[in-house]
Amino acid sequence: MTSPLPKTTDRPGFIDKQYEFAAHIRDPEANPRPADVEERRMKIYRELFYNNVNSFMESGFPVLRSLFDDDAWHLMIRDYYSHHQAHTPLFPEMTSEFITYLQNERNNPDDPPFMLELAHYEWIEMALSVDDNEIDLAGIDPEGDLLEGSPAISPLAYPLSYAFEVHRISSDYRPDEPGAQPTHIVVYRDKKDDVGFMELNPVTARLLQLVDENDSMTGRQALEQIAQELQHSNPDVVIKGGLDTLSELKDRDIILGTKIK
Repeated sequence: MTSPLPKTTDRPGFIDKQYEFAAHIRDPEANPRPADVEERRMKIYRELFYNNVNSFMESGFPVLRSLFDDDAWHLMIRDYYSHHQAHTPLFPEMTSEFITYLQNERNNPDDPPFMLELAHYEWIEMALSVDDNEIDLAGIDPEGDLLEGSPAISPLAYPLSYAFEVHRISSDYRPDEPGAQPTHIVVYRDKKDDVGFMELNPVTARLLQLVDENDSMTGRQALEQIAQELQHSNPDVVIKGGLDTLSELKDRDIILGTKIK
């Protein structure tokens, strides 16, 4: 969706007519119907285009949709549809464009404070479900020692941190304030192409961060660093618990094994 171009004598008239047509479809209240198109036909186009956009939004953000009554929801989607300048014509990318709209253009004090984070969380889930990438074990030992080797995180696993408990939000749970601590979640797609999520405690979140940011760091080295950061009196306890965590992450295909050097 793009804004109508200003009229110019250097452009063929039929192009001006196309932009006039598109401007009315996007924002019929601000742009009159082209005089040579009957209302009956124009109504079909208006409803077809808007209903397609709305359908993608409702399927892409089901929890967010459940928090709005019909009038408030359609008012928001109409605003997005009328004013946001998208940078791709692809319908599957529309939900990403909606995130951009919420982040940079939406300014409604009545919106819930968690709306952007919730929308981002729902978008990640959908984006993973249609991601063309596949789990590739080239350069990875699936049976490698997760302590002595360097754990390999799946390219289809996204560790995320939010101020709100986005995975708990529903029509019955609408927090007004962020949690006392950040909410850590990893959203992932496994080898069966099922999308899931796992809530992480701060230690597991830090573990994934360390092995992701340090290509050659072993599982043991990451856990030793965490034990040091925690000033834990018995690092072996952290290492033992960390190995159990690494094993669970591998069972979920969040970690695929260890890197072959």
